[in-house]
Amino acid sequence: MHDISEFKFEQIGVINTPFQDHAPYQPVDTEDGEFCLSVFPPFLEGLKELDQFRYIYVLYFAHRITQKPEMMISPPWAKHKKVGLFSSRSPNRPNPIGLSVVSIKKITETRIYTSGLDVFDGTPLLDIKPYIKDLDTKADANYGWVEGEGDMDHLMLHIKGIPHDY
Repeated sequence: MHDISEFKFEQIGVINTPFQDHAPYQPVDTEDGEFCLSVFPPFLEGLKELDQFRYIYVLYFAHRITQKPEMMISPPWAKHKKVGLFSSRSPNRPNPIGLSVVSIKKITETRIYTSGLDVFDGTPLLDIKPYIKDLDTKADANYGWVEGEGDMDHLMLHIKGIPHDY
């Protein structure tokens, strides 16, 4: 059993992306540039058989977040609607832990090359978990409060972080 009076996470690697000052709000599969997880040597054995999966969860420490979280927020694309922080995907959290699902392009000895990530270059990597079909896909998932916001085609562009002109 772990002592929860004080806890900390161990960094297992570094995330490398082309983003220095601006990063997308969500991972974009078709993003240009090289994206990889550089795993530290003590954790390399843990990558055995990971190349058998198409997708992975990437958990990271959003170390460049400077704003204090607020419990009520207004997503920038939601027409000034106020929602609770925990019903949003805002990066400003009490614990700045990020989560992205990306595809594996290839794995070399210490690096996992992935589709586009939504983090800054040098972001601390906390964990990697396989995305498993049927276990991680929920057929009855919905869009929650987002469904009441109007033009779903347009909102999906925002939700997926896809750049667009309107």
